[in-house]
Order: sequence, then structure tokens, then C-alpha cells
Amino acid sequence: MFGDLMGMMGKLKETQEKVAATKERLNSVLIDEQSNDGLLKITLTANREIKNIEVDSKLLEDKEQLEDYLILTLNKAIEKATNVNETELAAVAKDGMPNIPGMDGLFK
Repeated sequence: MFGDLMGMMGKLKETQEKVAATKERLNSVLIDEQSNDGLLKITLTANREIKNIEVDSKLLEDKEQLEDYLILTLNKAIEKATNVNETELAAVAKDGMPNIPGMDGLFK
């Protein structure tokens, strides 16, 4: 019984380390998004850190339009980054979970 418990604890520690490494790696995974007309381009990491924003000079003439573009394009980029982030972390967590009866349905 204690051997199984020690094995599970080791597996959990290993999984925690893999999750931390995956989070670090996701800092280098870049997500690019742009407005439909290409006037605004945004790059962020899969950990949702903004790395770059390019604004076409046409958007600088209308503050309200620029704000709308920023909101729409940032939200699309954040959604993409969140999907990549959650997928990667879920895969690591599922792979590293010890075999506990009844828990296998939680990570499908």
C-alpha cells in the first residue's frame, strides 16, 4: 500500500515538473492574430503575454475605431492562446496522472 502511495507521489511530482516545463515552453509559442482587413496585428505567447502590436496609420485617425479593433483582435488572440495553453497543459496532466480507479473519465 505504501509502495503504491510513494509511486503515486513520485508520479505527481514528475507531472508537476512537466507542467512547469510546459508552461515555460509556452512562453516561446507565439500566436499571431490580425483584424479582418489587416490594419491591426497582434502577437502574444500561448501564456497570453502580449509581445507585439502593429497598428496601421489609418487607424490612428479614429480613436474609437482603434479601440474597437484592439478589443476585437485582442479577444480573438487571447482565445486562440488560451486554447493552445489549455490543450498543452491538459495533455501533460492527463499523461502524468496516476492510475486511480474512476478518475480516467475526468480528462477526456
